[in-house]
Amino acid sequence: MTVSASNNDNLLNSEFQSALRDNRIPPCPVALERIAHEMSQPEPDLRHLNQIISSDVALAAGLVKLANSPYFGTQRRISSVSEALIMLGLDTASQAVACIALAEAFPNMRAMERFWDASAQIANLSGWLANYRQWPGVRPQEAYTFGLFRDCGIAVLLQHFPDYTRILQNANNEKVRAFTDVEDDVLPTNYVVMGSLMTQSWWLPENICQAVRHHHEIRQDPQRQETPFRYLVAISQLAEYLLQQNTGRSKTHEWDKLGGACIEQLGLDEDELAELHTRTGEILAAHAA
Repeated sequence: MTVSASNNDNLLNSEFQSALRDNRIPPCPVALERIAHEMSQPEPDLRHLNQIISSDVALAAGLVKLANSPYFGTQRRISSVSEALIMLGLDTASQAVACIALAEAFPNMRAMERFWDASAQIANLSGWLANYRQWPGVRPQEAYTFGLFRDCGIAVLLQHFPDYTRILQNANNEKVRAFTDVEDDVLPTNYVVMGSLMTQSWWLPENICQAVRHHHEIRQDPQRQETPFRYLVAISQLAEYLLQQNTGRSKTHEWDKLGGACIEQLGLDEDELAELHTRTGEILAAHAA
């Protein structure tokens, strides 16, 4: 029997939803689903989006706070959701709401302050790097969103596998093999697969979903050098490296394995890298003041 395209799509969607449930991936918040539906319209309604976001106090407050972040270069103080939507733009604002909802999706993970703080700093630096030096097909807001969601699969696995903290430490200490190979040795999946499933189910842009899925593979497949998601990967790895160098935090061996490919992807030389190192230190110091 021939399966029609619509039946096949329904089957795939059913399998996808089953995978999300089986792996305890947080469902997409209702507000994000409503925002995604509105954004899919030929002409999204600004007033309707304002109503959706404003109806959730946490999302509304978070969006206004994010709009006032120095990393977005706001010239004046933003005090309302409607102003934030206009200043950020609808695409950026919808991604920002997803970022705000991320930590809310893991209420039992709030004790992991270092994990969330490192993700936030990498996201902030990624957005700043993308704004400081433009790369093909990369917008600062996408670099920021990817930086925050890049490791969300770790949060999923931490609540699914009691021994995952030890596995994560072993992967962080691995100097040669790919990070995910360490997970694949002992788990039925790895955190980039889980993160990719989550970003897809949360309606994030395809570039971000692809970057989450492949962010330990940038040194492979050089023919795809101009693919936008590869720039997102390289920017976030650079942001993590600069954070490590300036603070000594979030230590891994990923830059040793992927740094050369990232520098080549971004077209940076040693002088530019040194300048970024200095500027990052200044930004982190100013942000901490």
